Amino acid sequence: MTTGLVDPRRLSLFALFAKFLRFGMLAFGGPVAQIAMVREALVEDERWIDRARFNRLLAVMQVLPGPEAHELCVHLGMIARGRLGGLLAGLGFMLPGLILMLACGWLYVNFLAGVGDLSGLLLGVQVVVLAIILRAIVRIGQHAIEDRTLAAIAAASAATTLLGVPFWLPLVTGGLAYAVSARRLALLGIVALAIGIAVVAASLGRPTTVAADAAPVTLAALFVAGLKGGLLTFGGAYTAIPYVRADTVGRGWLSDGAFLDGVAIAGVLPAPLVIFATFAGYVAGGFWGALAVTAGMFLPAFAFSLVLFERLEALVEMPALHRLLIGVAAAVVGVIAATLIDLARATALRIEAWPIALALFALALLATWRLRGAWVAPAVILGGALAGWLTGLR
Repeated sequence: MTTGLVDPRRLSLFALFAKFLRFGMLAFGGPVAQIAMVREALVEDERWIDRARFNRLLAVMQVLPGPEAHELCVHLGMIARGRLGGLLAGLGFMLPGLILMLACGWLYVNFLAGVGDLSGLLLGVQVVVLAIILRAIVRIGQHAIEDRTLAAIAAASAATTLLGVPFWLPLVTGGLAYAVSARRLALLGIVALAIGIAVVAASLGRPTTVAADAAPVTLAALFVAGLKGGLLTFGGAYTAIPYVRADTVGRGWLSDGAFLDGVAIAGVLPAPLVIFATFAGYVAGGFWGALAVTAGMFLPAFAFSLVLFERLEALVEMPALHRLLIGVAAAVVGVIAATLIDLARATALRIEAWPIALALFALALLATWRLRGAWVAPAVILGGALAGWLTGLR
């Protein structure tokens, strides 16, 4: 059944903003649930565009970096009222989550962080978030790693990230290696990848995970941290984790524990999961730091649609670019895997009750592996918090 059809071109700008603000208030459960909600309302019920065009548009957004549900909202807003409509639709969709995360950041900094009675609760959350990230890596990898060449790229990317190689080198070389593999030069590409990584690794060595002396917090640095995450978010919001972490935790601006708390909070809010960057920015640099990271994170999601509206589908149809992006996506899987290992190491240093922590991790992993639905991740996070609090996890 369909409701009364709406001509999107006749919507007022205020009505358009209000429509996507409502979507933002109901955006629980991650991108799959968010996209399904928008599709049902605007494709099935109101028929803004037909199903085939929506599916092509979704495919384009999934290849490009950035939170695809947010990018879809920007694009659909542009279909309705041009570039101003796209801007308002994107702002409406992200605003509820942004406001809630700013409030959570304020509460965390002023009332939760460092409270001894809550340490078990927070550690329980951090343990189950590790399980959620592991499950996300597997899911992303199932889509991104389609053959042995991509598996080799992902493995090399993980190994070299653990060695401290700058994030951009595995991404660039992985993308180029897979792009040239279409011309039967896969071996040459992989050799070039290995040589380039070896040279940089030898010259740089293994840096420390957290700076010994925290660098000064600047709004520009926080904006760039968010921008890296927004530009390198391939295949899901979890792919932004390594880049935001490197530029916040890696500079000594917050701990790995606080960073994982932010990822957990983002998982239960009605918002794109990349809103965890707002939390990291708040802990590191207060209110304006949170806004700086958020602006950087969401800028690509606005820009790709607003600037390339007429050319997106044609651009992504280019075979060479498509293979390049596939190679980059495989390399990103390796980077996330390496980041998970670093986060797990940092969490392990704070754990004394290993049997409880391992049992909690195993139960969380089992739940995320076997259960389906938008409620699973929030339920696992809340369960981890309760278990950590009741057991006094240390």
